[in-house]
Amino acid sequence: MTETLGPRPWITAPATAAVLDALEAAGGPDCARFVGGCVRNALLGRAIDDIDIATTLTPDQVTRALAAAKLKAVPTGIEHGTVTAVSGSKPYEITTLRRDVATDGRRAVVAFTNDWAEDARRRDFTLNSLYARRDGTVLDPNGQGVADARAGRIVFVGEPERRIAEDALRILRFFRFRAWYGSGPADAAALAACAALKSDVGALSAERVARELLKLFAAADPREAVSLMAGCGVLGEVLAPPLDLARFDGMVAIEEDQLFETDAVLRLAALLPDDQLAAAQLAERLRLSNAQRDRITAALAPTPALKSWMSPREIRRHVYHLGARAFRDRAKLAWARARRTATTPQWRGMIALGEGWTAPAFPLSGRDVIASGVPKGPMVGQVLAEVEAWWIDHDFLDDRLSMIEKLKSVAQGMAF
Repeated sequence: MTETLGPRPWITAPATAAVLDALEAAGGPDCARFVGGCVRNALLGRAIDDIDIATTLTPDQVTRALAAAKLKAVPTGIEHGTVTAVSGSKPYEITTLRRDVATDGRRAVVAFTNDWAEDARRRDFTLNSLYARRDGTVLDPNGQGVADARAGRIVFVGEPERRIAEDALRILRFFRFRAWYGSGPADAAALAACAALKSDVGALSAERVARELLKLFAAADPREAVSLMAGCGVLGEVLAPPLDLARFDGMVAIEEDQLFETDAVLRLAALLPDDQLAAAQLAERLRLSNAQRDRITAALAPTPALKSWMSPREIRRHVYHLGARAFRDRAKLAWARARRTATTPQWRGMIALGEGWTAPAFPLSGRDVIASGVPKGPMVGQVLAEVEAWWIDHDFLDDRLSMIEKLKSVAQGMAF
């Protein structure tokens, strides 16, 4: 029975049709097919994020065809045969059919071909080696992609060792696709190949590794995939032990149970030990953004220790000092670690209170201190700090008159 996607909106959209019309005007009918993720996700009833197109046209021909149709062409990966078309403000990645000429485990040297089966044989997994014509007809050159996609089998195309030797990133992609699409027992041959070639991950660029890790952690429930990754030694190649798998599992569980938004960066933090220096070094090694680095290190600070039974007053004090984001992160990490013995309503209420309270700005300034008689200099900061501590201790008292009186009291007690 021939598989068909039918007239999906993303296929029949005018912007998509404009791209296909442009390519077919240059290469004839069926010179371009949808490929990979959009076909796989459509078969599985999942959201379509990106629309990728494979074509028998060369990159130069693609560029000319798009220009003739007055569509923008961006050379996003010419050396690998990829041109991105922009139609209706939406990007369409168009890649010429390829075969590998040489590989070094990081990047392949490719030659172009017009053989669809040859292109399919060089792809990573069977569920990603699917094509679809513009009428929705699905083509499965490797013969098992449709069945594997529907069964949740993540299976390498051909020999796993050969696919990994072409690009070691496929080791990490195996576990990422396992987390997003896998079900049933993991493919034994794939796991064995990943374990045998795990050290090859060390040759990959940090940016590629980090991108795959965060995509893996962003899956709804990556626990089984991460456990497999740890069991075959791959996780230890990417993240230096010791790793806190129990806290990671707890983090995923509370996000799942409590309907929190999936948070890949915080899940990464949950795996790491409470060592800010080590976390900062890892962030540097993985070339994470400064914002990601700062968030992880703030979340892993050893103090203050957050407890589910803290009073509202204590919670407000910690939110003021840590900031709302860091407080939430610290609370979720503490909850994840204590999950088996934790009282869920307490943790949930604590996080809700922290999110619902807006920390006020300290209402006094150096000008107020000087007006009280303190001379300009370091003493101004000392007085401000003491009054601020008093203000926090009084639960952010909203009474400027009382604060001025406290300021005068502190100023009078200072030796100028």
